[in-house]
Amino acid sequence: MIQGSVQERYEKLKAAVNYHRRLYHVYDKEEISQAALDSLKHELSNLEKKYPALIAPDSPSQRVAGEPLSFFTKVRHKVVQWSFNDAFTGDEIREFDTRVKRFLKPSFGDTSPEYVCELKIDGLKIVLEYEKGLLKVASTRGDGEVGEDVTNNIRTIESVPLSLSRPIDIIVEGEVWMGSKNLAELNKARAKNAEPLFSNPRNAAAGGIRQLDPAIAAKRKLDVFIYDVARTSEEFPRTQNEELEYLRELGFKVNPHHTLAKNIEEVIAYWEKWQPRRKMVGVPTSDAPIGTSEEYWIDGAVVKINERKYENALGYTGKAPRFAIAFKFPAEQVTTKVTGIVLQVGRTGVLTPVARLESVSVAGSVVSRATLHNEDEIKRLDVRIGDTVILQKAGDVIPDIVRVLTEMRTGKEKKYKFPTHVPACGGDGAIERIPGQAAWRCVSKNSYSQFKRKLYHFVGKHCFDIDGMGPKIVDALLDNKLISTYGDIFTLKRGDLLALPRFAEKSVGNLLSSIEKSKVVELPRLITALSIPHVGEETAYVLAGQFKTLDELISSTKENLQNVDGVGDVVADSIVSWFADKKNKKMLSHLLKHVRIRIASRLRATGYKLSGKTFVFTGTLSKMSRDEASSVIRANGGAVSGSVSGKTSFVVVGDNPGSKYDDARKFGVKILSEKDFLDLLRNPSSN
Repeated sequence: MIQGSVQERYEKLKAAVNYHRRLYHVYDKEEISQAALDSLKHELSNLEKKYPALIAPDSPSQRVAGEPLSFFTKVRHKVVQWSFNDAFTGDEIREFDTRVKRFLKPSFGDTSPEYVCELKIDGLKIVLEYEKGLLKVASTRGDGEVGEDVTNNIRTIESVPLSLSRPIDIIVEGEVWMGSKNLAELNKARAKNAEPLFSNPRNAAAGGIRQLDPAIAAKRKLDVFIYDVARTSEEFPRTQNEELEYLRELGFKVNPHHTLAKNIEEVIAYWEKWQPRRKMVGVPTSDAPIGTSEEYWIDGAVVKINERKYENALGYTGKAPRFAIAFKFPAEQVTTKVTGIVLQVGRTGVLTPVARLESVSVAGSVVSRATLHNEDEIKRLDVRIGDTVILQKAGDVIPDIVRVLTEMRTGKEKKYKFPTHVPACGGDGAIERIPGQAAWRCVSKNSYSQFKRKLYHFVGKHCFDIDGMGPKIVDALLDNKLISTYGDIFTLKRGDLLALPRFAEKSVGNLLSSIEKSKVVELPRLITALSIPHVGEETAYVLAGQFKTLDELISSTKENLQNVDGVGDVVADSIVSWFADKKNKKMLSHLLKHVRIRIASRLRATGYKLSGKTFVFTGTLSKMSRDEASSVIRANGGAVSGSVSGKTSFVVVGDNPGSKYDDARKFGVKILSEKDFLDLLRNPSSN
């Protein structure tokens, strides 16, 4: 028989551990240290081992419980689980607002309802049922009427309360999610075991919840946000805002980033505010509260009528509630059709196949073209004219065809064959395969198309960075014969530009100011701008760091160049032959009469914290662009490369990594997540 004092001690311990866990995981507060909490948990565990009859359903020890299941049992939902209709643009959300007002008008007259905006967490929907304040059943959404019983797995999530602050009957809905850091750690472990990687935290979270063994689910380190009351034995809150506070009072974890919008324009402002941070929510700051350093993904905003009386009046359609809508961010993957394939002449004469597409909106911009890279990529994808394809565009990355939906083929699709001649190449238009590569190039090296591409590159942000001088301006200058070489750009006068169509005093003044500012250029930018074959931005920085001045580079021999890390035979030959060419010498001499080279002090440095370290990036970074990350590395004495080798120090892996991730594993190069990379920048000595 258990003594009353033991029972009392157990109840006190259980209440204390649950209280402090709830503070930490739900309210981001910490009244006692983790060591002290561990001590309480240890004492609780010892009591349960000594007196098994003490173990209560809401004991912290029951979070990982039960033997692995052979299958999930089905659960019929007591409250039907609806899906939201979607809106993707400001106009579509305004149409939703118009429908709401029109529906309410007969009963309430002309009214302007308030809306509660909540982040739409990119996770797995979960339904939790409590009886007398204790968790009874946790189930997946399923088809809306029948889901799967995943109670044992949900119990492993620290932020899910096993008991509520008062003994009520309630059914709530929420989202299970995995943080970016945990996703990176999980994928790192899966890579070591040669298992397929999860492309996003939603898939990882869903996979965790559907593990038959709760112990495996617990290792996924999942979290949850609760956002809706489906049924309660108490009086329903009068507004959605009050409902969220009601959930917090009961002990549920509620996402803090919700807001009350007075009108639909404030809803749109909320959506626009959060869109750039779709994979960055929860970024730690120096004064971040406990428990907020984990990041989660969002894929839009959920917009709900605030007033309960309006919600009840609006009700549901056959498929979705009329009082709420999912205001989703622009899609990063869409489907479209390939209407043709053309060859684009690059600045060095390399031909890039480009797919012409039926126009489609992806990641907030309308796309009608996508690069196919080279002949091998066309064969790998087996992309044909007329195919339906999946198009992807993440952040500022160029649109890419992910795969072909072969099941959509009708038999009328046409395979693409490389031609023998391309008129834009100049000369007789002949093309040739580049030895040892899957690429083709123009035989002629002096076509008009190539020169235009070189000029576009020259004025671009990685080179002279002439703000306001885009391809259309360059084309206008060429068409009006105002420029014929790089140096001519710096001789342009106000009168020259005012003669061009659609040029006014202000735009001319802005452009001339940008040109004047760009007359002082750092050496690596100048080298990049010259379009020397095989010399890209990263190689230009390596060369600038080695030779310090342009004259040193020009006078260097092939042997000197080959001694530079990252410069092989092909690159060395290209540099020597380019500077030996008479036309190039004349062009460069003319350019140097109008610009001044500034040697950046960091290029001379050897004592910076990343000196001697070479980085390669693969995948999309969430906190900064690759350009920004590369600049930080160079500013600290490091180098950035476009390919992985045995000399690479680190490969930084973002979302959706490519083949460089596999190369890193092959060469045994240290792999860094984006968080690891940022930690390294803060404390380089730790690596």
